[in-house]
Amino acid sequence: MSTQRFNRRGFLTRRAMLREMGTGLGLLGLAGVLTQSPTAVVSATEVNPLAPKRPHFAPRAKHVIHIYLNGGPSQVDTFDPKPALVRYAGKVLPSGNLTTERPLGAALPSPFAFRCYGRSGIEVSEIFSKTAEHVDDLCFIRSMHANTPNHEQSMRLMNCGDERLSRPSYGAWVTYGLGTENQNLPGFITMCPGLPVADVSNWRAAFLPGIYQGTHINTKETRPEKLVENITNARMPREAQRRQLDLLATLNAEHFRGRESDPQLEARIQSFELAYRMQLEATDAFDYTREPESIRRMYGDSVQARQLLIARRLIERGVRVVQCYHGDVQPWDSHDMIADAHRKLGNEIDQGIAALLTDLKQRGLWEDTVVICGGEFGRTPAVEMPAPGTPGNGKGRDHNHYGFTVWLGGGGVKGGTVHGATDEFGFRAVENPVHVHDLHATLLHLLGFDHEKLTYRYAGRDFRLTDVEGTVVRDILA
Repeated sequence: MSTQRFNRRGFLTRRAMLREMGTGLGLLGLAGVLTQSPTAVVSATEVNPLAPKRPHFAPRAKHVIHIYLNGGPSQVDTFDPKPALVRYAGKVLPSGNLTTERPLGAALPSPFAFRCYGRSGIEVSEIFSKTAEHVDDLCFIRSMHANTPNHEQSMRLMNCGDERLSRPSYGAWVTYGLGTENQNLPGFITMCPGLPVADVSNWRAAFLPGIYQGTHINTKETRPEKLVENITNARMPREAQRRQLDLLATLNAEHFRGRESDPQLEARIQSFELAYRMQLEATDAFDYTREPESIRRMYGDSVQARQLLIARRLIERGVRVVQCYHGDVQPWDSHDMIADAHRKLGNEIDQGIAALLTDLKQRGLWEDTVVICGGEFGRTPAVEMPAPGTPGNGKGRDHNHYGFTVWLGGGGVKGGTVHGATDEFGFRAVENPVHVHDLHATLLHLLGFDHEKLTYRYAGRDFRLTDVEGTVVRDILA
C-alpha cells in the first residue's frame, strides 16, 4: 500500500485523506470518555469501558466482597473439625503423610474447641464464634483444592486463575464483564495493610485494558487523605482542575493519534479522568468515622474490622469488587505455635466479619452481594517438623493444597450447607472436590456469566478466567 500523503500539487492524496478521517472518528470516541460528565451513565460501553453492562443472563448478585485470609488458614482449626486427630495424637497417620514442602511428623489435634451453631448444626471453631452465628446463611466448601503448596503460585491461582503466568485477576474479569455502578470510584478495589505475597500480580489487569485493574489501598493509614494518596488538591480549586484536565485531554488526544493500539497509554489517559472524579466520593467512602458510633463499635477497632466496614461503604456506593486482605505478606502462615497465632488472627477479624454480615442484611445488600472468605490453601493435619538448627517447637502446620475450606454467603448462595469433605484427618479433598477453577466458574455464574463465554482475544487466542477448565458447583446455589 502506498504511504505517500501528498500529491505533486501539495494536496493530500485521497487515500491519506480517508485514513486520517477514520482516525479522527476514533478520537471523537476518546474525547467522549475524556469529557464525560462525572455523574453521567453511559449506555454505549464502547465509549466508557466502566459503564454498567448486561451479563449473559439474570444475575443473582451484583457485587463481591472477598475476605482474604492470606497465608493459608488451617481448615482443621477453623471450619473443618477432625476428631480423628485426637485419637491419633502423637502418632503417625495410618494413611501416611502426603508430600508437602517440609517434613511432617505425627498427627496434631486442634487446640481449639468446635461446637454446633444454628439450625443447620454446622460445627465451627471457637476462634470464629461470632462469625458462626451466621452459619445458616453460609455455605462451607470443605473440599477445595489447588495445584501447588507455594504461596505465590497459589495466590495467583486463587486471584487470577493461573499460578505461573501473569493473567488478569478475577476482579479485572468481573469489571470487564459488568463495568461498575459508580463512575466516581474504581470498579475493583483491594485493601491490605501493606502488601501480600506476589503483591500487585494479585489484582492486575494483565492483557485486559488497564482500566480494569484493581486499585490498591494501604489500610495501615486511617485518614482518607492518607488512604488514597493525593486525593485532594490544596493548591487548585476544582474549576481550575477541570480546565487543566480539559487541556490535558486535548493534548493526550493528539498524542493518542496513531497509537490507538497501546492499551497502557489508553489506561493512563482514562486514569486522569477517574482520579479527578474520585475527589467527589473517595474522601467520603473511605472515611469510616462518618459511621454512627454504634456501627463502628459493632465492627470493632482492628485494622481488619475497619477494612470490612469500608468494604460495606464501597459496595453501598456501587463498587463492583472489594478484596480485604488480612495483613502484610502472609499473616495466616502458622508454621509454628499455631494455637497462639491462629487465636490472635481470629480475634483480629472474627467480630468484623460477623458485623459485616449483619450490616449487609440490615441494609438490604445481602441478596446482591457474594461474600467469600478463605485463603490460598489450607494447612496439614500432621505437625511440621522443624529443620535442624532452626527455631520451632513442633506445634505448627505446613502448607496444604490437597484440601481446605472456603465459605461463601449472600446473593444466590444456599445457606446452612456444607459441600464436600476431606478425609477423616482433613488432609485431602475426597468428596465432591472443588478446584479453584470451579470456584471461579461458580462466582461468575452468580454474577450472571457463563464462564466459557466471558472471553478476551489476546495474541490470537480467546482467553477466559477459568482457562480450559471449571464447572459451576450447582449444589451450593440457592
